[in-house]
Amino acid sequence: MILAKMAFRNLSRHRLRTFVSILAIAFSVLIVVFARGYVTGMADAVVADHIYYDSGHIKIAHQEYLNQRRLLPLNYPIDNLTDTIANLQKVDNVDMVVPRLRFGAMVSTGEELVTMNGWGVDPVKEIAFTDIADYLVEGRMAVPGKLEVVMGTKLLEEIDRQVGDKVTVAFNTAFNSLSGATFTIVGRIQSGMKLLNEYVFFLPLDEAQRLLYMDDQATELLVVTPDPRLVDATLPKVRDLLASWSGEYVALGYRETSDLIPFMDLAKLIYNQMYIFLVLLACVVVVNTMIMIVKERTREIGMMAALGLEGKDIMGLFLVEGGIMGITGSLIGASLGFFLTKHFAKVGIDFTSALSGMSQDIVINAIIRPTASLGNTIFAFILGIVIVTFACMIPARKAAKLEPTEAMRAV
Repeated sequence: MILAKMAFRNLSRHRLRTFVSILAIAFSVLIVVFARGYVTGMADAVVADHIYYDSGHIKIAHQEYLNQRRLLPLNYPIDNLTDTIANLQKVDNVDMVVPRLRFGAMVSTGEELVTMNGWGVDPVKEIAFTDIADYLVEGRMAVPGKLEVVMGTKLLEEIDRQVGDKVTVAFNTAFNSLSGATFTIVGRIQSGMKLLNEYVFFLPLDEAQRLLYMDDQATELLVVTPDPRLVDATLPKVRDLLASWSGEYVALGYRETSDLIPFMDLAKLIYNQMYIFLVLLACVVVVNTMIMIVKERTREIGMMAALGLEGKDIMGLFLVEGGIMGITGSLIGASLGFFLTKHFAKVGIDFTSALSGMSQDIVINAIIRPTASLGNTIFAFILGIVIVTFACMIPARKAAKLEPTEAMRAV
């Protein structure tokens, strides 16, 4: 308690210098909280969007379909869909199996042909599995048994349609014959994902199967587990089941079907090193302040040593001073960082313009929402205290090693 009182008194001598040191710590910790929340939010969103709109936790498809996936072929389907889904749902850790029937399509505006991708889906399962309901800003999801579609905002603008209008869509059937159908637009999607906003339209799976002559078939199945961490345990069981049917179907974990997820893992690793570097930069200001304090108080240190204060006590005094600045700055920075991150988690950071040239095949949301978490805030707070306290060891050791006689003679 005596050391703490002395430390507070010493810090109050030069309030501006102390304030600048605390401000430097607070700013660096704030950046750590926000940067960590941003990177975590972006990485989690990339994984979630890829799982929702590309792979599920486990993707099942015909091998040749995967080889030609960009062409959206219909001649390599998954047959006996009803029985296949029923058998897959008996596998341990399989919560749901989501079927999708993807095909190429186009709409004529009178001046040009607009190409798009049709997704025949089970509306109930899509809403239960994905976050598509959050993006449905107008109307509703298509209903099974009806010629209804849901389209993205930019796609509707491109074909000059709106919710409630009719649209005639042309497409190739499974027999490679050109066909078409007129649908009612019943819903509008507004999303930061280029795929959903500009290229995809949803229609009921049963209607897609009927129009494409693909009764009880789909182009891919998405297997959903209770937790992504269960994929490694579930994937071998799914593969064994597929092998007992046919060698034509393959099952891939969500990490195997993404090029972005490994980059997100790498980004997390790199930024974990940068967080420490950011706080160390702030420590330069703190260490410089402490060295100046030691220099100015050399005679005072000599007097304390002459009066019987041991080197460890002198060292402890300066560590307490550094700890006070570290705790105060880290607390301010962590608190401000948390509220800043929470704000942007609500409003999002829009990178639509920056990602406008990106291919629709890359499933990434241009609206990044940082993750505001108490754990992240506590991590940054403790990191700030620990690094600042250790940084103060340098001037503290210097003060403790001063000889009383030499310190007393210093000017």
